[in-house]
Amino acid sequence: MYYRDTRPSKHVAFSNDGSLFGWCNGENVVKVTDGTLVRSFDLPKTSFLEFSPQKKVLATWHQYTKTQDDPQGDANLQLWDLQSGKCIKTFYQKKADGWCPSWAQDESIAVRNVNNELHFFEDNNFETIANKLHLQKVSEYALSPGSKPCKVAVYVPGVKGGPSFVRLYQYPNFGGPTAALANKSFFKADRVTMLWNAKASAVLVTASTEVDKTGASYYGEQTLHYLATNGESAVVQLPKNGPIYDVAWSPSSIEFCVVYGFMPAKATVFNLKCDPVFDFGTGPRNAAFYSPQGHILVLAGFGNLQGHMEVWDIKKYKQISKPQAADSTHFSWCPDGEHIVTATCSPRLRVCNGFKIWHYTGTVLYKKDVPSGSELWEVVWQPSPPGTFPEKPVKYQAAPSELGSTEAKPAQAYRPPALRNKPVTASAKLEAKSEASQPEPSPSQVTSIPPAATSGDPELDKKIKNVKKKLKAIEELKEQQAAGKPMQKNQIEKMQKESQLLKELEDLELGL
Repeated sequence: MYYRDTRPSKHVAFSNDGSLFGWCNGENVVKVTDGTLVRSFDLPKTSFLEFSPQKKVLATWHQYTKTQDDPQGDANLQLWDLQSGKCIKTFYQKKADGWCPSWAQDESIAVRNVNNELHFFEDNNFETIANKLHLQKVSEYALSPGSKPCKVAVYVPGVKGGPSFVRLYQYPNFGGPTAALANKSFFKADRVTMLWNAKASAVLVTASTEVDKTGASYYGEQTLHYLATNGESAVVQLPKNGPIYDVAWSPSSIEFCVVYGFMPAKATVFNLKCDPVFDFGTGPRNAAFYSPQGHILVLAGFGNLQGHMEVWDIKKYKQISKPQAADSTHFSWCPDGEHIVTATCSPRLRVCNGFKIWHYTGTVLYKKDVPSGSELWEVVWQPSPPGTFPEKPVKYQAAPSELGSTEAKPAQAYRPPALRNKPVTASAKLEAKSEASQPEPSPSQVTSIPPAATSGDPELDKKIKNVKKKLKAIEELKEQQAAGKPMQKNQIEKMQKESQLLKELEDLELGL
């Protein structure tokens, strides 16, 4: 008998090994093997939850609030001992971004960013700060995967015209001018994302500016940097100008894929010397996904693109299939490296929610559509311990299925997602006739901008207003494009950022 909760829930989480499963709506943790209830918490306001790597701790977060009667507010980040059910420690964590502590795989250390200073805790003792890393102003950090020796990448933004920098450290060696394993400084950076490879031997840093001073791009410019724990560093030279959409490490840790450049975007695999190994040419893509075993790579165009996917045998650099998943807002590999899931989820797209399970050869094996009026918020594969699914030989012949495949179809008259499964009425025919030249819509094209609301924080309201202003400008550009007006390069770039702005708006309204 499996435990089932019919109440609405907006966030779920598995433990790393897939044996425990938790969800937010009261708060429950069940044992996946037999569905028995392990622990239940009375936390109705919880927005997010995560398990520590060894399942010793459950971290929960809810929106920080304060009132006139309680100007301090309650600590909104809570750490629970899963064995006893007792609260170990509470912290104030106002931002949703980076809310959860980062643990080493063996839970020997955990780290939080507190007022631009990294606090390290050992063996889940959160009453004592074992070590601190304090530079000028640590804005971002990334803890290495795996266990000891633990390493951490830190980003410090430049001040007064000085350069920004990323440094790599090995815990707990933080003192002295030569303590850093590697250092890379650069000027063009308002924000960064840092990505470790699986072996914790190197980090890729995507540095972004808010504004492109050359005027080539409406939404700033990006550069990609490589740092290794042996001290090597380099700028990854990308042969086409334009945004960096995605960067993905191969699970082998010896190469990585970058999707970049003005549309149609290029995709290139680089080695650890940052030399190109293979170029996939150009196409309508903005994302890259390696299979867990690293033998297959999917290049995809989601968000404001049409959902085209290119599935590649990465050892032979031979294309396996080219399916299409229109209106998708989510993609993930199954741990077996054989199957993938694509989904259309709220709040990104509130109509036509559902998911499909595919074989990588392009066949749809299972399809689930959410009933009209209901919303799908999240789709997550159950994780498996490393080594559960060894790599299998790549197949090129499509897997059998009653649902068939979804290769790209000829262009048809545009119909909004909400009308696609309904009979074509006279008004719908008229609409189709007037918009026959328009492509199939993407999630971002049909998601309406939420009505104005106040958060109580003037600075946050200002940011929300600015994002909505940009989204409104994009809507106006799309109307002009639909009317046949030629678009300039910077206007096209502006429209291509719609899905990113919608995500930013969603984060801001969550209290980011």
